[in-house]
Amino acid sequence: MRLTIPVVKVLSALLAEPDAPRYGLDLMRLTGLPSGTLYPVLHRLQAAGWLAADWEEIDPVAAGRPARRYYRLTGEGIRAARLALAELRALAPAERPREGGAGPAGAPAW
Repeated sequence: MRLTIPVVKVLSALLAEPDAPRYGLDLMRLTGLPSGTLYPVLHRLQAAGWLAADWEEIDPVAAGRPARRYYRLTGEGIRAARLALAELRALAPAERPREGGAGPAGAPAW
């Protein structure tokens, strides 16, 4: 899996609570990514076996909204994501992917 800024943001958001299922809008809010960036990342993670996706079982009429597709990391995804992010953190700052400057209060830019 190629660790781009969007992939790192999605993996970090999912690893914050690995057992919590997340839906698209929730992930967009957590990562700051637009849907046109988020959903291709989710698709790649799912194709790699790192992510499982299931539709919510609700009656859209009764709920007053469409069913959500929930995403969660698989066991393999949790292990692989933790390893990949740890390796990324171990890189020298100049080797890390950059998005446009440092993050707030010493936070990484990714």
